Amino acid sequence: MGIVLDSSVIIAGERRGHSVREILTQVQAAQGNTEIGVSVVTIAELEHGAYRAKTQGQQQQRLEFVERLANDLPVYPVTLEIARIAGRIEGQQEARGIQFAFEDLLIGATALHLGYSVATLNLRDFRKIPGLSVTEL
Repeated sequence: MGIVLDSSVIIAGERRGHSVREILTQVQAAQGNTEIGVSVVTIAELEHGAYRAKTQGQQQQRLEFVERLANDLPVYPVTLEIARIAGRIEGQQEARGIQFAFEDLLIGATALHLGYSVATLNLRDFRKIPGLSVTEL
């Protein structure tokens, strides 16, 4: 089993001034020696945040952080199978009146496909995804 990190965990660590290595060390301390990766969707969310930075220096620092993250961890793509899982879950949940952010759905579907859990600070939304193991960090 492994863990897919949600952007909320990464952003919280970065805001505290932690490096990618420090964040990964903290996750491993909390979860043990397990495979850790991110969805390509998380990379998109982090890039989005970098380009919303207030200063050029802050933007560059965030982009370098994302680059280190992408180099240090496996980045899982959204495959056809993951897209089908996401479509099924979204259709089933919306039929029940349950909605969530599409980005979270893709991250959750990636974890389900891999048989991993999602580590997040956003428990409320990820717990809406049936069958997904959610870990708070």
